[in-house]
Amino acid sequence: MSDILTAMNLLIKVFEKYSGKEGDKTTLTKGELKELLQHEMGPLLGKAPDKAAVDKIFKDLDSNSDGLVDFTEYVTLICCLTTVCHEALCKK
Repeated sequence: MSDILTAMNLLIKVFEKYSGKEGDKTTLTKGELKELLQHEMGPLLGKAPDKAAVDKIFKDLDSNSDGLVDFTEYVTLICCLTTVCHEALCKK
């Protein structure tokens, strides 16, 4: 499998690892998103995000305001963080 297909597969697997623990397997609740952020993005985000930070991230991601983060909204987070990392590396 190519590198990009491997990366896509990994993004799907990470989403599925955390989704459905508290409800629907196709979405992330705020609690599931917090767990994902802590365990998967800790080195990038620093200390565990506090409640206010998680609330803001969740609100920003929940583009359809249904109180859940679906896969498309999750991928938006990944793309935004990847862009920020890329820009930081290009400045070095």
